[in-house]
Amino acid sequence: MKLLTTAAFLAAAAATLPHSATAATCGTAGTVTIAEMTWLSASTLAHVTQKILKDGYGCDAQLVPGDTVPTATSMLTRSEPMIAPELWVSTAQAIWDQMQAKGNVYKAGNIFASGGEEGWWIPDYVAAEHPDIKGIEDLKANWKVFEDKSNPGKGRLYGCPPGWGCEIITNNLFKALGLGETFDLFSPGSGENLKASIARQVTRKEPFVGYYWGPTDVISKYHLVRLQTPAFDKAKFTCLTDANCADPQVTGWAVGEVAVAAVVSLKDKAPDVAEFLSKLQVPNKEISDVLAWGDDNSASPDEVAVHFLKEYQPIWTKWVPADVAEKVKAGL
Repeated sequence: MKLLTTAAFLAAAAATLPHSATAATCGTAGTVTIAEMTWLSASTLAHVTQKILKDGYGCDAQLVPGDTVPTATSMLTRSEPMIAPELWVSTAQAIWDQMQAKGNVYKAGNIFASGGEEGWWIPDYVAAEHPDIKGIEDLKANWKVFEDKSNPGKGRLYGCPPGWGCEIITNNLFKALGLGETFDLFSPGSGENLKASIARQVTRKEPFVGYYWGPTDVISKYHLVRLQTPAFDKAKFTCLTDANCADPQVTGWAVGEVAVAAVVSLKDKAPDVAEFLSKLQVPNKEISDVLAWGDDNSASPDEVAVHFLKEYQPIWTKWVPADVAEKVKAGL
């Protein structure tokens, strides 16, 4: 009788415990796929997410290769991958709007505390030597400053890497500004090539104008200045994000909406994971510092993720319950 009474008491007590007292799990999500995109911040955040889900929640968390437009399209049509920790909504607005209409993908949160920053940039020494070049609309008349030695008679504007959402925007904006008369739009081929081009030009104190984004180590390391743009116009910008935009018009970038995107099914199958994703956010300065460490040390995204998890625990331990945090630390 005493045993039965004790058991009944314990069962009743357990029933009154709050949900947070129950160990967080991966629920019934099965394999959780995470988009690993090709630039360092996105790939690092993918590895951070994978490690937390694998070690902290016991998920079978798998990284899958991606880029903004292909990943957004795949999430729209196939609900795969299940998580994109750094999806630049503002550069894939048309696809994102379709996702919201379909209802299979949602924004769990904003990955960067201060939002993303996109645009066309020039080094600070070019800005100082040519004060008349203040905005993107000043480029057409000042093409000689950026004259391409391999193609005399035209300037070179470094575009966005193939497959990135900004490629469509940059191509459309190039058309809207009529820059084809005085510039060639040069495709860097990849994010790494674009970064290397900036490093080469700045190291030689030669002119550069082209696309880049933040937060990233590149902006601060090479002292890039963003060219001014007209005020942001949502309708015009949405058209710029569409490869089939019939009449591209000049407009500025908004503060970048960079989402932690996830498939809606996670809310039911893995509510603990969904709760974690809702808190997943990094301060812009700190993540730029992390990326700079990675660049200076030629570290892989996995190594940068480990560095972040070891050295920036006050940030990420707020995302998860204490028991999950301890499991992640043990996994390091």
